[in-house]
Amino acid sequence: MSDIRRKEVRVKICGLRRPEDIRIVNEAMPDYAGFILAAGRRRTVTPEQMAELSSGLTPEICKVAVFLNQDPEWICSLAQRGLMDVIQLHGSECEDEILMLQKKTGKKVIKAFRIDTEEDVRAAEASSADWILLDHGMGGTGEMFDWSLLQMISRPFFLAGGLSPENVREAIRRTCPAGVDVSTGVESDGWKDAVKVSEFMRQVRG
Repeated sequence: MSDIRRKEVRVKICGLRRPEDIRIVNEAMPDYAGFILAAGRRRTVTPEQMAELSSGLTPEICKVAVFLNQDPEWICSLAQRGLMDVIQLHGSECEDEILMLQKKTGKKVIKAFRIDTEEDVRAAEASSADWILLDHGMGGTGEMFDWSLLQMISRPFFLAGGLSPENVREAIRRTCPAGVDVSTGVESDGWKDAVKVSEFMRQVRG
């Protein structure tokens, strides 16, 4: 996997949960495919479902498993089975948990942060995670945060929260992210929409 600092903006399509979603992302070819393993979310899948779905992914697309305040040892066991390429933490996980997961699994870790203030940005910058993801809230809300808070950010980041084919190009222009993460913005009636995914990719890659 090449470094996140490459010039091309990376794309993560998150919340995949059916074989049709796999077909859609294989055609669109984002860099990452995200699967929600956090309990109780609308797009949650089980580890067994993720394994079955991700087995159909084009090998060039990295598999990301998204967790929310779950047992680090359980996450390690899934990673050691080869379930994911990247671990994403979307809760209040501490630095010790991040470091433990990096050391025990050898996987890259993305840590998500809710951005409401400049202090939230500073906290994200200080994270020992390999990559940081800046979002409006707990993810999947389809709501944006104030992008002007990112004017002085000093490390590469994934931008999430309220992105869509209609605004992602402007988001990239204004915030200069290393990557963008989308779920709700490429759905229709709660399901991934092939036309919207394709248009999102076109807007990013141009």
